[in-house]
Amino acid sequence: MSQNQLQSGTAASIPVNEVYWALVAKADKKFSKIRNLPYYQRTRYDTYFYKVFKVYTELWKFQQENRQKLVEGGLKRWEIGEIASRIGHLYYGQYMRTSEASYLSECYIFYEAILTREYFKDGMHQDLNLASKQLRFLARFLTVCLVLNRREMVYQLLNQLKVFLDECRRTFQETDFKEWKLVLQDIVKFLKEDTAFLNIRPLRYSVVLDLHPDHIPQVTTAKKKLRLRDALLCSYHINEVKFSELNLDTLRMLQCLEWEPSGSFYQVNIPSSSGTGSYSSQTGASGTSRVNRDITDHTLPPNPRKAILSRPSVTHFLAVLGSICEELPSDGVLLLYISASGYDLHDQSSPFHNENSIDSIDSMSRDFKFHLKNVDCSPTSVTANEYDTASNSGSTASCLVIAPPHGQPGTNCIYPSDILPFTRRTLFLIIDSENSKGFMKISGSEKGERAAILLSPTKSLPFPNFESLRQPSGSLFTSFLAAPLQTFILFLGFSGSDIEELYRKTENLFQSLLMKCGLSLALSDDLDPVWSQTLTDPFLRRLLLRFIFYRATFSLYHHSSGKMEYQPECLPALPKVASPMSISCQRMVFQLASVLGVTERFTFSEAAMLPEDGETISL
Repeated sequence: MSQNQLQSGTAASIPVNEVYWALVAKADKKFSKIRNLPYYQRTRYDTYFYKVFKVYTELWKFQQENRQKLVEGGLKRWEIGEIASRIGHLYYGQYMRTSEASYLSECYIFYEAILTREYFKDGMHQDLNLASKQLRFLARFLTVCLVLNRREMVYQLLNQLKVFLDECRRTFQETDFKEWKLVLQDIVKFLKEDTAFLNIRPLRYSVVLDLHPDHIPQVTTAKKKLRLRDALLCSYHINEVKFSELNLDTLRMLQCLEWEPSGSFYQVNIPSSSGTGSYSSQTGASGTSRVNRDITDHTLPPNPRKAILSRPSVTHFLAVLGSICEELPSDGVLLLYISASGYDLHDQSSPFHNENSIDSIDSMSRDFKFHLKNVDCSPTSVTANEYDTASNSGSTASCLVIAPPHGQPGTNCIYPSDILPFTRRTLFLIIDSENSKGFMKISGSEKGERAAILLSPTKSLPFPNFESLRQPSGSLFTSFLAAPLQTFILFLGFSGSDIEELYRKTENLFQSLLMKCGLSLALSDDLDPVWSQTLTDPFLRRLLLRFIFYRATFSLYHHSSGKMEYQPECLPALPKVASPMSISCQRMVFQLASVLGVTERFTFSEAAMLPEDGETISL
């Protein structure tokens, strides 16, 4: 059947059913071609997605206009749900490629419509295929709600998944649902570890709660202004808590590198009964949905594009990194975030040393308590050579394990030398690992552009026990970058119903302290050009200021003060005004500790405890 015949439809006396199924076949064919395309190399596949969106727009519109005739002709509700599910799947895939919030919201609209209209309900207790479709739909919707941080819907979907899985076990062979039992366990673990308090405010950049980009202080020494355009997020730990392709660290980093939709704490509108939302202009359909109008702030730049890699092979990791660098514009910064366990070829006791240890690796549990990590980024901080000499750890062989071990030792590892070829573009590198210091050698060895580098500490401190609040999970270093004030409060051992009140008491103070720190940096005469050209980007600036707060906190904390293994590092060095021992940084921690009543847990200089002119310190 030709395209013209399809478009003319009934005008050409073609039965409605025949036109519909021809459109379904056409849509299925296009969907099968793009469903497994990679999320990187975005521009290469844009044309494919526009074509697929266009045919699904036509199909969805046709079935809406001819619903009665199609139902009379044998169309089942689950078949309508399948179309809606694929449209949602396409929108989520496009969000993953572009990071545009409108695609994620449209995905939510379609998935919510499938849920409320129960498209898969009829026959799913008799048909194993339909039951599997419902389970896959619930799992995908859960992922979307996690990314959107719609926790009420997450718990609603979790309950439905539990109930439906129990029903399936009673109705069908239990062996058919072993994998789904593991999926359910994963999401339950994930939600237990990701505390509600850490999500008390959006992790995304909010122009209501954070400094508006228009108000960011100008850096007088900046020769050029760069913007965060892309981010590659890669995380792997043994027995990590994860759901789908997301673990706690990557989910937090993903969210803190996006704009919070305008009108913070927005609610997605429920689609009307006449449809399940409209497409964006790129799909070829006219108009914009109510959700898009509500959440799109055209005064803000687009979200940085992000690629998330879960347990990738080294070759795949490097291929994705190379593709992103190839597409990076001249004024762009690529943020590379790696959270992984360390590995040393010279350490015979390393569980990663040989493939015969795979069984023992699987039995090991990652310390999901926050691992405390910190190193001085002041001008007096150690150099890479000094660190190697002091630690005598053979760091030339140290690397990061980004995937389960297969084959020869080290084949699943990323080395500092693997990153160097990509320093021909501007990199903002964040390494969260006990082997992070091995990546110090990148600084000064770049192939083109100097890299901005934030490195976690190499050792962790015990985390306080909680009585009424489950101990949070994931990396402390990452958690401070994503939710610094909440993490600060939890680390100091506060729990119970009063922690939200403590957060409200300190939130405005904390924001004002970070603003003051950012202004001091911007006005500093000895600010390295690497930092001056990135401080104008709101996302990178916020990460750097939170790093400074994290470093100051654990440089002053009694149990980690003066111990290099508990300190983070940043390269190149920051000005003295950002040193953890500077009066301004000490005051930042002291004022927060004073409000919380925990100043005795830190070591402050007398000058830091004196109020500045016009200020009073409340205890």
